[in-house]
Amino acid sequence: MLEFILGDLSHLIATHGLWIVALVIGLESMGLPLPGETCLVTAAIYAGATGNLHLASVIAAAMAGAVIGDSVGFWIGRSVGQRTLIRHGPRVGITPEKIKLGRYLFLRHGGKVVFLGRFVAVLRVLAALLAGANRMTWPRFFLFNATGGFVWATVFACGAYFFGSRIETVTGPVGIVLMVLAAAGLVWLTVLLRGPEARLLEEAERALPGPVSPT
Repeated sequence: MLEFILGDLSHLIATHGLWIVALVIGLESMGLPLPGETCLVTAAIYAGATGNLHLASVIAAAMAGAVIGDSVGFWIGRSVGQRTLIRHGPRVGITPEKIKLGRYLFLRHGGKVVFLGRFVAVLRVLAALLAGANRMTWPRFFLFNATGGFVWATVFACGAYFFGSRIETVTGPVGIVLMVLAAAGLVWLTVLLRGPEARLLEEAERALPGPVSPT
């Protein structure tokens, strides 16, 4: 039943355990467009449904991947600067529109973007790189980064773990119906979360019109 819902990602987690969780989240945090949040949720559901992973270990792996990956992304951004991000970012999905959004949010909210960015997909990939490129101080970045990573990992892992621990107790037609409803709910949630991202991109364009350029 679990494999039917989660597919290949759950197989990778079952095979490689927490290493794959930390790796995917870490690479996403460095700036690569990977499904880090999906990996965390999948691992927590798998842990709740099978008991093969401990919830605390899933949270720790996710937080470690997030903090380490963001730290690497921060120093990459600090090293290459805004000009290189603008020129080469589109090759890894970091478009000028996303760079403009990050700059707009840093101007408006400062270091809070590092914390809040952990909960918004378009910012999760960008926040650390842009924090470094915008010369944010390391201690301030690390504080927001570690706090955001802990809260994000705990909230998503606990919710998914609770769901996973309940889903395998229901069998037969009712279980199938619940699986279909759960899948539909995940699709709806994905669409819902994209709404604020689109609105933020529009706000950034209005606030900073024209092509993005290094500051």
